[in-house]
Amino acid sequence: MLTGLPRFLIGFWHFDLLSNPTYDVRNYRTTEPGDFMDNVSVNKFRDNLKSYVEQIAENHTPLKVTRRTGEDFVVISAEDWEREQETLHVLQNKNLMGQIADSVETHTRKKGYNPSKEELSEITGL
Repeated sequence: MLTGLPRFLIGFWHFDLLSNPTYDVRNYRTTEPGDFMDNVSVNKFRDNLKSYVEQIAENHTPLKVTRRTGEDFVVISAEDWEREQETLHVLQNKNLMGQIADSVETHTRKKGYNPSKEELSEITGL
């Protein structure tokens, strides 16, 4: 096991799942499939492992590692993986998505709860 480096998850992903444009939340922009991560050959990745790991951890960008034979794989920081898993959990939970939709609708109609100045002070601790 590598020591002194951030935890990373290396896994195999099927990239045909990216056939539709995706939304990159970190950059707040719409992306087309394949343009949100760098690609590198498995040999180059192996030869420069430490620098790629540091780049992934610092920039919070996944790295697609390509192989001549077999499936490609993606390297992503553990922090980003956990964030992605939390987002998937929320998106798959009908109750949470319903609460979010209700909240957006309430906010749009300006019918949401308006705390008093005292309540705001208590909430914010000011």
